[in-house]
Formats: sequence, C-alpha cells, structure tokens
Amino acid sequence: MNTKSFEEVRKKFESVTFQEKFDMIVAVANGGIIPAAMLNQHLNLEIQLLKLHLRDASQKQIFEKPKLLEEIRFEVKDKSILLVEDRVKTGATLTYAKQLLMQAGAKSVKTFAVNGNADYCLYNEACFMFPWIMK
Repeated sequence: MNTKSFEEVRKKFESVTFQEKFDMIVAVANGGIIPAAMLNQHLNLEIQLLKLHLRDASQKQIFEKPKLLEEIRFEVKDKSILLVEDRVKTGATLTYAKQLLMQAGAKSVKTFAVNGNADYCLYNEACFMFPWIMK
C-alpha cells in the first residue's frame, strides 16, 4: 500500500480552506479523531465524537451498515457542523453520520475526509497508509 509522509499530509492540512463558518467539528471515531485535531489547529472549534463502527483496523467491512455505538450526547441543534473522517470508501459512514446529525437538529453538515469523496478532502486517490497509523 502506498504511503505518504506526515510532513506531506500536514502541509495539505495547512492549505485547506473552507467556504463556510462552522460552529463545531464532529469527528467520526475512531478514524476522524486525528484529522479533526489537525483541523482544529486552524479552526479552533469545539470537537465532539460520533462513535460509529463499520470496518475493522484493516479496513475490512464487518457490519452490513454503519453501527451507532453511543447516542449523540452533545448539542447540535441549529449548529453548522464540519463532519470529519479519515477515509471514505463507499460513503456509507459519512452519509449515515450526516443523517444522524441532521435528524438531531443540525442547521448544516459539511463533510471532510483526508482521502475520498467529501465536500472537502485532501486527497481523492487510491488508498494509502496514513502516517499516524501504527502497524
């Protein structure tokens, strides 16, 4: 599997710009935690976790559809949210997460992925190993 250096990915994070203003960052746990923390260096917003599960550590799908592991315990009503994930393969997790946040009353939800198809992404290419993954 292709790899990218942490420095290369960090520079891409520094170059990302957003057209909207957000009230909070919601990271899809676990994959979105590190990318959300890196984005927060620029945006300085509250970060919350949305605990979903679909794939194992090797990216093998283990459930038919994303599974909510813990109810949303933070206020999203009338907030503009940046929803963060590391990798988007099918889009099932981001679509489900966005639906959950909108049903909970979010004003808007825009998506961000390090790699894959999202409203904002750093890369949209073949899978590569993230430099923060320990193997």
